[in-house]
Amino acid sequence: MDTISRDNNTSYLPVAGVIVGLLALVLSAVALVKVSSANKTLAAHEDKVSKIDNIESTANTAAGTADKATKDVASLVQQTQTAVNRLGEMINDASGRITKIEEAQKRPAPVAGKSSGPVVAGPGEYVVRSGDSFAKIARSQGVSIADLTAVNPGVNSSKLQPGQKLKLPKK
Repeated sequence: MDTISRDNNTSYLPVAGVIVGLLALVLSAVALVKVSSANKTLAAHEDKVSKIDNIESTANTAAGTADKATKDVASLVQQTQTAVNRLGEMINDASGRITKIEEAQKRPAPVAGKSSGPVVAGPGEYVVRSGDSFAKIARSQGVSIADLTAVNPGVNSSKLQPGQKLKLPKK
C-alpha cells in the first residue's frame, strides 16, 4: 500500500499549466494593446512638446526684441529731453534779444540840436488836451461821436491822455 496508484488519481497540473499559459497570452495581448495606445499618446504629446518648444523659442526672440525696443525708446526719450532743454535755452536767449530790441524801439532816438517841443496837430488831426473827452472834442470840431470813434478804432475814449493825437473824420 505504499504505492499509490496513478490510474485513479488524474493530475490536474498540466491542465492548470495550460490555463495559466492562456491567461498569460491574454494578459500579454492586453498589455500589447495598452503599450501601443501609450505609444500613440506619447507620439501626440511629442508633437505638442515640439510645438511648445517652437512657441518658447519665438517668445524668447520676441522678449529680446522687446528689451531692445525698450532700450531704444529710453534712449530716444533722453535725446528728446536734451533737445527740448536746448530748444528752451535758445528760446530764452531769443526772447531776451527780442526784449532788448523792443526796448530800443520804445526809446525815441535822440535828434541832435532839437529839443522836444509841444505836439502839433497836422491836417485832419486833433491833439488831446487836459479835460478833453470824445463828446467835448466832437462838439468842438463839429462831428458826431460815432464818426470820431469810427476813425479812431484803437483808442479807448475813457483813457485819453494829454498830447495824444486823434484823427478827425471828414466833414
